[in-house]
Amino acid sequence: MELNDRQVRELDYHREHAASRDRIATKISYGIVSDPVRRWWNAYWSIYTILLSMNWKEKKALVVGCGFGQDAVFLSKMGADVSAFDLSPDMLSVARDVANRAGFAIDFRQLAAEKLDYPSDFFDLIFVRDILHHCDIPKSMAELVRVSRPGAFVVVDEMYTHSSVQKLRMSRFVSKWLYPKMVRIIYSGQKPYITEDERKLTQHDARLLRQLVPDARCDYFNVFVNRILPDKDLLCKIDRILIVLLRPLGGMLGGRLVLTGRVGK
Repeated sequence: MELNDRQVRELDYHREHAASRDRIATKISYGIVSDPVRRWWNAYWSIYTILLSMNWKEKKALVVGCGFGQDAVFLSKMGADVSAFDLSPDMLSVARDVANRAGFAIDFRQLAAEKLDYPSDFFDLIFVRDILHHCDIPKSMAELVRVSRPGAFVVVDEMYTHSSVQKLRMSRFVSKWLYPKMVRIIYSGQKPYITEDERKLTQHDARLLRQLVPDARCDYFNVFVNRILPDKDLLCKIDRILIVLLRPLGGMLGGRLVLTGRVGK
């Protein structure tokens, strides 16, 4: 596979990340697809709440940038015929181990999101979580639309920031003084999982997604959590209530975007 410089750096980073993962300890908890008590304040749980309201038995699902493979396993558990890809062979090696231990046959492939080898009009579900901010978004979305069947359901759960907020984040005071202190609080002194080239989606990217998914519903999470506050349930609940109350300002204040809808083709 021919890679550009950005993709080579991504591979190097994720090689180290995969090596740090204890494969034996990589166990699957199915609560997110089986627990009737839903975590309404959590973006990740919210996308599965939506998916659980639909029937995916024997439907073809694609997991984009599958990482360690948990989402591929969850969708398989829901009855879908799952394909999944990732740029990193090291991550895929862990994902295959996870799927094998879970007892699911999943078609894992090493691919870049910008160039897929699946046939056109093939998938009923496109599952995108925390991967587009590593990619060329227009090229990746064009490929995902190509491999989607007309009316395929799309789920996107991505880190997000309005461009105005990003300018504030890049100011000298925030980037040089405040941000390092917030990192220590949010990540409890651990190294954050952030690659050199990644960038959060902006309102311009959200606009592109809406063009490809005309009936899209956009929801926003995390005004303060994972920005200046750690990811604790009580803080997340308060944060979620706040952004629901300020819903018209979600696109300005949100730190995470959840987009769902059907491909317009």
